[in-house]
Amino acid sequence: MAKATALIPCAGQGKRMGGTVSKPYLEVNGRPLLSYTLEAFQTHPLIEGIVLIVRPGDIAYCREEIVDKYGYRKVQAIIAGGAERQDSVRQGLLLLGSDVEWVAVHDGVRPLVSPSTITRVLRAAFEKGAAVAGVPVKDTVKIIGPDMAVQTTPDRSTVWQVQTPQAFRRDLIVRAYEQAEIEGWRGTDDASLVERLGEKVFMVEGEYLNIKVTTPDDLFFIKEMLKVK
Repeated sequence: MAKATALIPCAGQGKRMGGTVSKPYLEVNGRPLLSYTLEAFQTHPLIEGIVLIVRPGDIAYCREEIVDKYGYRKVQAIIAGGAERQDSVRQGLLLLGSDVEWVAVHDGVRPLVSPSTITRVLRAAFEKGAAVAGVPVKDTVKIIGPDMAVQTTPDRSTVWQVQTPQAFRRDLIVRAYEQAEIEGWRGTDDASLVERLGEKVFMVEGEYLNIKVTTPDDLFFIKEMLKVK
């Protein structure tokens, strides 16, 4: 059975959260937020290894206070990320050997991801080459211009909110990152880089609970959900 290596980027600045503690290390019910994310991939049978990508000054802390403390044995490396998420994922890809066939990328501060979502995304990728988790948008979406005037209203049935994990054949995502680096192009997620190559990326239904911690409100929601998980 195919298995994937998970890249977990968590080297961002987290400016919208405020405070002095980086988002991955915020305490949530007695544990660092990042530990819940790592637990989801540590215990998943289709994940064979994990590469954790953090800020340069956080490597020792992550190893001692999270990876070693909680026994995440699938973590194969903890490396320094770059200035932006795309730079961090690229560093993780450069570390992988040619023996790695499949790669899953998941935000370090998206701790409520379920085993079933990970499974659905990976199985779709194994079959089709590239797959991402997402959910249909609930509200009507408007496209606006620079003057804030509404330009168009897309058909809501075709609009999905993208999440992670996102999974790919290693050679495909590596090629996409190489091309983006050559052209100096920045994407908002990993799949957008693959799409630019003209390759198909397939959407897999995720879960609305699989949110990314971005604001204090998100953190409050996460804490409440983890109490009952």
